[in-house]
Amino acid sequence: MKVTIFGIGYVGLVQAAALADVGHDVICVDVDSDKIARLNRGDIPIFEPGLTRLVQENHEAGRLHFTTDAARGVGHGRIQFIAVGTPPDEDGSADLKHVLAVAGTIAAHMDDAKIVVTKSTVPVGTADRVRAAIETVLAARGRSDLGFDVASNPEFLKEGSAVADFMKPDRIILGTDNDETEQLIRELYAPFSRNHDKIIIMDARSAEFTKYAANCMLATKISFMNEMANLAERLGADIEEVRRGIGSDPRIGYHFIYPGIGYGGSCFPKDVQALIHLAESTGFEPTVLKSVEARNKTQKTVLFDKVRKHFGDDLHGKTFALWGLAFKPNTNDMREAPSRAIMEALWAAGARVRAFDPEAMDECARLYSGRDDLALVDSPEAALDGADALIIATEWKQFHAPDFERIKSQLAAPVIFDGRNLYNPDTMQRYGIRYYGIGRADSGTGNSS
Repeated sequence: MKVTIFGIGYVGLVQAAALADVGHDVICVDVDSDKIARLNRGDIPIFEPGLTRLVQENHEAGRLHFTTDAARGVGHGRIQFIAVGTPPDEDGSADLKHVLAVAGTIAAHMDDAKIVVTKSTVPVGTADRVRAAIETVLAARGRSDLGFDVASNPEFLKEGSAVADFMKPDRIILGTDNDETEQLIRELYAPFSRNHDKIIIMDARSAEFTKYAANCMLATKISFMNEMANLAERLGADIEEVRRGIGSDPRIGYHFIYPGIGYGGSCFPKDVQALIHLAESTGFEPTVLKSVEARNKTQKTVLFDKVRKHFGDDLHGKTFALWGLAFKPNTNDMREAPSRAIMEALWAAGARVRAFDPEAMDECARLYSGRDDLALVDSPEAALDGADALIIATEWKQFHAPDFERIKSQLAAPVIFDGRNLYNPDTMQRYGIRYYGIGRADSGTGNSS
């Protein structure tokens, strides 16, 4: 099947590569000529396990194409996906200008029937706005005779496992009331729905809302667990033991109940904000969502508060090793990353940072170019050189079992501030390392930190 995808960001590129890999003929359209040139050279601009091979192999096989030529893209596919960004406006609402611009572009170039599918995360009612935008342009062209349909097909990809999520989805949500659209989308996704029917059909507004509701539910679990962690410290309980206890209940489960230093990335922060704005626009007060957002904002400062409690408010002359920059493992994405809040608080207090991340070093250099209080180093061990303490912000696998004797010998003061609870406080005590986790007792005193 011939497919066109507008917007070659994280979602669009994964979708395009996966569809091409099962045999579909996919053209990707983007206005960023540098990005298109890089992709045509086989240079993948984002890090995602398995994606580079998928893109390169299918591009070489002639099933995956990259272009800035919108007319070529519109002419290619019967199905036209819109996968452009929906960044938050100042009020937190989702900015639909890119989505509606693509809708207009499709309408300006189409000469036969098209199915336009919104893949971007968009507010409820966007499909109606896309339909209206297309109708307006077609009317201006005098081509209102051209048939088209608009459907919603939200993505449910986790950064770090997006390729696997697409290849073996839990569900495929499709918002449409058009039988022909349903039939074609079922044909498109048939290779990913062979074991059992994973496609769930609903109206477009419900499909759009499903995406927001799913992300906000997961964000709520994270913020709830972080709130419980902060309370556990004050009550002398260990949140890791509590996590195991409540996670064994199948009604709760173990997913998304790991205490830490807050969620980040491109989805949860903006989607919670967007749903808050959407709710308020209807006159509804979203008290739970507002609490989720407030807790997450506060949680990003928890680790710095522990640093300040240990060393004092004035951190001039102090240097901190920082392990982890990406908001989560297996990505180079630093959007809304807790590491950023930690570094910026340390700098404001006069401290220096020596940081390492397996994938996000270039992104960090781009974000904080020219800072003389940031050193980006080539290994976790190099980050420890000259540092007064170690801070862990991202739970990369290579950080799980380090050489604790080396850490102790390299740090000026053997102190670890662990934002991901990677280590056992009793183990840290045996090594003589002062240890501060999240929702756990301080290993140095046995008291709540």
